[in-house]
Amino acid sequence: MFWLAINQPYKKIMKALLKIWILFVCMLSVGCTTAQQAEQQPDVAPFIRQRADPFITRGTDGTYYFIATVPEYDRIEIRQSKTLDGLKDAEATVVWRKHSEGIMGNHIWAPELHQIDGTWYVYFAAGSAKDKWKIRKYVLSNTADNPTEGGWKEEGEMKSHRNEFSLDATTFTLKGQRYMIWVDRASDEVTNTGLYIAKMVDPIKLDDQQVVISQPEYDWEMKGHKVNEGPAVLVRHGKVFLTFSASATDASYCIGLLWADETSDLLDAKSWHKLSEPVFFTNEKLQRFGPGHNSFTTSEDGTTDIMVYHARDYKEIDGEPLYDPNRHTRVRVLKWTQDGMPDFGQEYGDEEFSKGER
Repeated sequence: MFWLAINQPYKKIMKALLKIWILFVCMLSVGCTTAQQAEQQPDVAPFIRQRADPFITRGTDGTYYFIATVPEYDRIEIRQSKTLDGLKDAEATVVWRKHSEGIMGNHIWAPELHQIDGTWYVYFAAGSAKDKWKIRKYVLSNTADNPTEGGWKEEGEMKSHRNEFSLDATTFTLKGQRYMIWVDRASDEVTNTGLYIAKMVDPIKLDDQQVVISQPEYDWEMKGHKVNEGPAVLVRHGKVFLTFSASATDASYCIGLLWADETSDLLDAKSWHKLSEPVFFTNEKLQRFGPGHNSFTTSEDGTTDIMVYHARDYKEIDGEPLYDPNRHTRVRVLKWTQDGMPDFGQEYGDEEFSKGER
């Protein structure tokens, strides 16, 4: 009894210490869990919701203009802002609507806005009112200083030789020559789309020499559909970089990369080099599914390249992916490796990669 009496205070101290230790271990465990959760926090905040095939360009005064595919596939609208971030909440101005009959009457897809020699042009794809899959590329023009103002003239179809399933036209200049890259059937296999290039005689006419520079050849380009589409061009470090999208528009959708030396003949297919693996694709940890159809712009000071793209924040889709409206526009910094190649930051979220927290 005497021994129990003198050890009573000791037992109380030990119990108190044990409680403190348990509390410390629990706090440490919670802290670790919180840190792990923060490290794996999904990067799902969209730049602009429900806008696919996004394209951002800058006017001569530095104003940003945003144009994209709307989920209803029935109109073309433009947003403007003095800052890139301001596009998020900028009001959309509808500049053109689909026809009620005939050509340009269905599936209004992937508009791009370009200012060429003082005139604004929109290149876009459309089906006909009766046949939504009779996709061709068309052109609108506007001589106003601001593309959200003035009147848009229908310049008609941007015709090319193959012209079977023609879409996703983009344009760029190199050493004073303007080129167009677009999508069409690239072989006699009707399910196969590839990338064509041609010089432009003027903003609404292609030169006769039209060359296929890429078509699906790797497994990652053939998931669901055999597709190369959505070309976007960036000239940097003595090279012409060409991104494109591949496979079906679900979680299989991804971005591939071609490049050519800027001194090479761009109309020679051998000048173009395709990477054997995609450069940007689904990352389930970040809830980034089916990223694709990107474009490029720059930061306000012109020193940083920005990639604009769309992606979903979920994987499972009911029905045809094309009619799921939740392809959201997203933006992220495009970085560069020491050897002058683009670094897309596949393993990082948009904000994390843009801030350099790698």
